[in-house]
Amino acid sequence: MSAPLIQVRGLEKSFGVVPVLRGVDLAVEPGQLVAIIGRSGCGKSTLLRCLNCLEIFERGQVEITGITLSRPTSLSCTDEEFQQRAQALRGKVGMVFQSFNLFPHCTVLENVALAPRIVKGMTRKAAQEKAYDLLAKVGLVGFVDRYPTSLSGGQQQRTAIARALAMSPDVMLYDEPTSALDPELVDEVLEVMRALDREGMTQIVVTHEMRFAREASDRIVYMEDGRIVECTAPEQMFSHPQDERTRQYLKRFL
Repeated sequence: MSAPLIQVRGLEKSFGVVPVLRGVDLAVEPGQLVAIIGRSGCGKSTLLRCLNCLEIFERGQVEITGITLSRPTSLSCTDEEFQQRAQALRGKVGMVFQSFNLFPHCTVLENVALAPRIVKGMTRKAAQEKAYDLLAKVGLVGFVDRYPTSLSGGQQQRTAIARALAMSPDVMLYDEPTSALDPELVDEVLEVMRALDREGMTQIVVTHEMRFAREASDRIVYMEDGRIVECTAPEQMFSHPQDERTRQYLKRFL
């Protein structure tokens, strides 16, 4: 067993008086692909956003690639230091959303090359060479001069994945990456994630694609009411779920 690349302990998050995460614990080892499933509103996306510090949790601890964030912060850690650590953590984590969020005035190549130039200070030539390689990886090398409006939804989402990879993250997070796609376009996005898994990229995906979760993930997490109810291997999850809540949820897919 490897040491976890991602370690979450006692994570709590509320929106106003409504608790969304209620003491979540999760460990993800390097190279694992973990699928998070559950009903809408159970806290899946909020958990993902806390891992990337897009949402700041109230209590608990998140550690990713050796960067640790704890709340409430200790007396030895100022708010400024917490924000600096959060920024460093964001640099280790790539995020892909339901909506593609591509810049419509930029070509596919420019969309992927922009962040390395602005954030990492790469030269235009170096950033574009890296972008070209990543677009080849996701099967879009023939689309580098196209604009997002001329792409299918699957092509736009693959561009978004290439854009996240351009920052050389240690971890990739996906929040329902196929929910906005027509059914015939889903597989082309999921195949990119399978390829990254074969290369050893650590990935967490919030998904309703049960076939993908069962066939491609190393572990599946079932969440309900802000808690992790069950976390196990796909075959165990689908064939012999241990918790009645998990069994009730999976009934519709079996």
